[in-house]
Amino acid sequence: MRGWSCLAFVLLSVTVTCSVAQQVPPWTEDCRKSTYPPSGPTYRGPVPWYTINLDLPPYKRWHELMVDKAPALKVIVNSLKTLINTFEPSGKIIQLVDQKLPDLLGNFPGPFEEEMKGIAAVTGIPLGEIISFSIFYELFTICTSIITEDKEGHLLHARNMDFGIFLGWNINNNTWVVTEELKPLTVNLDFQRNNKTVFKATGFAGYVGMLTGFKPGLFSLTLNERFSADGGYMGVIEWILGKKDAKWIGFIIRSVLENSTSYEEAKNILTKTKILAPAYFILGGNKSGEGCVITRDRKQSLDIQELNPKQGRWYVVQTNYDRWKNPFFLDDRRTPAKMCLNQTTQENISFATMYDVLSTKPVLNKLTVYTALIDVTKGQLETYLRDCPDPCIAW
Repeated sequence: MRGWSCLAFVLLSVTVTCSVAQQVPPWTEDCRKSTYPPSGPTYRGPVPWYTINLDLPPYKRWHELMVDKAPALKVIVNSLKTLINTFEPSGKIIQLVDQKLPDLLGNFPGPFEEEMKGIAAVTGIPLGEIISFSIFYELFTICTSIITEDKEGHLLHARNMDFGIFLGWNINNNTWVVTEELKPLTVNLDFQRNNKTVFKATGFAGYVGMLTGFKPGLFSLTLNERFSADGGYMGVIEWILGKKDAKWIGFIIRSVLENSTSYEEAKNILTKTKILAPAYFILGGNKSGEGCVITRDRKQSLDIQELNPKQGRWYVVQTNYDRWKNPFFLDDRRTPAKMCLNQTTQENISFATMYDVLSTKPVLNKLTVYTALIDVTKGQLETYLRDCPDPCIAW
């Protein structure tokens, strides 16, 4: 524990030193330009596509994908075990996860439990560890999501997926261990029924919920973590104790993507459904004004910020802080994102300029796994793995 405290202190000291040297905010660079099509040191590579056949029994849906990705999933699971054993060397926590977690959590709503059992069977990873991987959101996600509307009323939705804070820092190459290990697991998914696309998403192989996706022609949806004292761990405890009236975050996202048939229907569900963890739902539609950030606690909606281009609000930006509060001073991605969007102007918004915004530090940072660009009307999803070479803020 003392080693982790020292690491945190070193990171904080470096950050504060940079703050003094470069003025506040210390790590904000000039807005990037001409970074698209992706290339150069911030671009790791493209993300592969896989089809998930919803006509198959849930147990079999992920088999083809997991045959390819089992080695990468084993790497990240072993890293998490190592991290846990650092704090609890006896191995009792891992034993609890492997032997007791499935029974503790009880039955998950269909089809998710059968899908996780199928993934465990293909990979040889204990079901408890697959379940742990599939409830990650409730603990460790940080993100930036943006919806924009151009002068013609055309909507674009983009996000940086930032993941892995405090899950191991590699001092040899200045990266977060789990962030790096998630990159080989990142996949684009085409969920089909009767050989027709139901929805498309970007996810992590082995994680059966969704955090980024869209229904072609209808709506797009991304999820950002919201910090709260009444956090996801409380929801998990309540679930274990038998209070199972709330929805798991990744599961409700996937359910909305699969079953909702309009922007308004999706908005209604995301606003009113009780959930296990606080969250920001960033929802985009297919026509002017259909874009919003829904700020949620576990039981109710606290705020809905909507696009309103007639009043000059042609974009919404959400990181991990309530819009009516200032971001944590060491983690202000909101200000540079808005600054770069304002410099871009509504007339020039596009996949290319959105990618520029999401490539500007600290919107791009050491936790960034991928950048996704979504055009609901055109049915386009582009996803790119990212790197943030030094100098780069750790989060």
